[in-house]
Amino acid sequence: MDLEFISEHFPRLLKATKLTIELTSLSLFFGVFVGVFFAILRTSKNKILFFISYYYSYIFRGTPLLVQIFIIYFGLGQVEWIRESFLWVFLKEPYSCAILAFTLNTGAYSSEIFRSAFETINKGVVEAAESLGLNKINTFFKIKLPIAIRQSLPAYGNEMILMLKGTSLASTVTLLDLTGVAKHIISTTFRPVEVFIVAGSIYLLMTFIIHNVIKLLEKKYGY
Repeated sequence: MDLEFISEHFPRLLKATKLTIELTSLSLFFGVFVGVFFAILRTSKNKILFFISYYYSYIFRGTPLLVQIFIIYFGLGQVEWIRESFLWVFLKEPYSCAILAFTLNTGAYSSEIFRSAFETINKGVVEAAESLGLNKINTFFKIKLPIAIRQSLPAYGNEMILMLKGTSLASTVTLLDLTGVAKHIISTTFRPVEVFIVAGSIYLLMTFIIHNVIKLLEKKYGY
């Protein structure tokens, strides 16, 4: 291990970590809303809404994230009406395409996590809320959603970690995140071991932080 080499390139890798955190945070933020939305559809008695949610989850959980990124970044640009619409302003940028792909992917996994949490809520709790005169909207936001969030914390913590590691694929669409910068340094120095050890250590540190934050939340808000 060449410590001088590591100290020379560590600042670049650390700076690139900012983009990795940004991609992860935005994807998880939007993904939560997508996940809750499709979880609600999945628990709906309407068959059309149920199947829309089911096949969305099935497709995005059943195909590799890398394929999804390539289809969104390279594939959608081949559709003429998209290039001529307002969507092209958004879809022509690799950053936007990566956020979209990550959001749809984590949204699919999150929808299953939240669906499972919704289905395990004791019916007596909902009936008690209704007996107090709460309508369905208030019952959902004041009773069902808080309970579902608490119950889904462990599983969602794992999804956060998986999404963090998944953002490394952003480098395949020219984004210079942590992995992208690591690959660029390796291409000019031909020293993959030191670079990937440092990059891996940074990922490990971020995973450690997420794991412990979720653990603290579980301890504070869990049952």
